Amino acid sequence: MTPYKRCMTDYMTMTADMPVTRSAAIKLYDETGFAGMRKAGRLAAEILDALVPHVVPGVTTGELDDIVRAMTLDGGGVPATLGYRGYTHSCCTSLNNVICHGIPGDYRLKDGDILNIDVTPLVDGWHGDSSRMYVAGETSIKARRLIEVTYECLMLGIEQAKPGNHLGDIGHVIQRHAEKHRYGVVRDFCGHGLGRVFHDSPEVVHIGRPDTGPELRPGMFFTIEPMINIGKAGVKMLDDGWTAVTRDRSLSAQFEHSIGITETGCEIFTRSPTGLDCPPYGA
Repeated sequence: MTPYKRCMTDYMTMTADMPVTRSAAIKLYDETGFAGMRKAGRLAAEILDALVPHVVPGVTTGELDDIVRAMTLDGGGVPATLGYRGYTHSCCTSLNNVICHGIPGDYRLKDGDILNIDVTPLVDGWHGDSSRMYVAGETSIKARRLIEVTYECLMLGIEQAKPGNHLGDIGHVIQRHAEKHRYGVVRDFCGHGLGRVFHDSPEVVHIGRPDTGPELRPGMFFTIEPMINIGKAGVKMLDDGWTAVTRDRSLSAQFEHSIGITETGCEIFTRSPTGLDCPPYGA
């Protein structure tokens, strides 16, 4: 994928009576949008917090999905993934060499498995999209280091999310940090705009060059969700049409936050209220 080139970008200032549809223009939201995203993001973070004691050897990924669905409904939301383009589950559970969009089912976690869980509660019309890594039991040093570096990539990207910077600045620091550790940065999937639309403009690519791509402006909402492989960046899609795995079967990790650009920086809508943003969680 070619890194962003400098380009003209259209922006759309959202008002309450505008239709909720995806468009090529990047939407700019007001304080009403920030309030809606705080509520949806808080529920996403609380769900991911609550999963910590349940991610243990012997539990099935389907059981984890049941917890996500119950907590989303109890929290006043609905799982945005349930029925989305035919998807029949309330979250994604991506194990070991699965990069993203792993489907919950009968698989029982084994000691040493690493797992990304991706949730998106839809609350009062707003999408709180977030994912974290979990470890079942004790895993290898190389797996833990991959998780640490992937989280560092996410937070380095978020540091670049401020007015006047560009999306290329975010991708650049992520790519530089991952490749410094000789990891592969997945190109086939990226972050995305969101808010009242689940997947919206802009695309947030996790590679790039500084000062390229759309300029960041207050009111922009999007996810940053780097997918980092121990091996090469290559992706293979499984026959189910959803599950993406590493082509070389190496381990993969991912973290995701939903953020909003403010006048001075950015607000993380999906930060853990109890500090459980990255393992080890100590639960």
